[in-house]
Amino acid sequence: MTARATLTISSRNYSSWSLRGWLICKMSGLDFEVKQLPIDDPKTKAELLLLSPSFLVPRLMDGDVVAWGPIAIGAYLHEEFPKAGLLPADRVARAHSRSINGEMHSGFSNLRAAMPMNLKAKHAGWKIWSAARDDVERIAEIWTQCFEKFGGPYLFGERSISDAMYAPVCTRFRTYGIKLGQLDSYVEQVLAMPEMQEWYEGAMDEADAVEELEMEF
Repeated sequence: MTARATLTISSRNYSSWSLRGWLICKMSGLDFEVKQLPIDDPKTKAELLLLSPSFLVPRLMDGDVVAWGPIAIGAYLHEEFPKAGLLPADRVARAHSRSINGEMHSGFSNLRAAMPMNLKAKHAGWKIWSAARDDVERIAEIWTQCFEKFGGPYLFGERSISDAMYAPVCTRFRTYGIKLGQLDSYVEQVLAMPEMQEWYEGAMDEADAVEELEMEF
């Protein structure tokens, strides 16, 4: 039976944006199939290396609707599936969620450059340089504020788009051995989600590699 929608992604191992879009689709309950672009495509590789001026993926096609990027995909699916809880029901929490989602979407460039997503890698003893450390500290501050204000166990109580937006950060903290004290339990909780386990399994099956992202730190 043909799925209702198609989500185009790139590498499961390296693409944080693909992971965000895929998680949002899974959380919404949308019936969709995945189309994965070849990692050796020049445009795909440029995007993974943060050299592309625009993101090609994730891209959702649902009937005559085309939405690309996790923010647009999340906004569309929130309208399509309002009972899925992609955004908090409370207007105060909803505004807060949108704010931290936007901050993740447009910020943390130093963290992205210094700690590229690589699910297969483990870099023991990796040291954070100063600019990236500021990004890590800001993320810890965001999470702490959410838990203090909204009670957990996820950023806004129940799972939401915000957890999908910050999920790739959780993978980075595992890859580079970043420890955040009490916040480590949130990292492990996100990584233990069945959807994340499914994504990891797909990443482990990828044979291709981007040499520039396999460097030793």
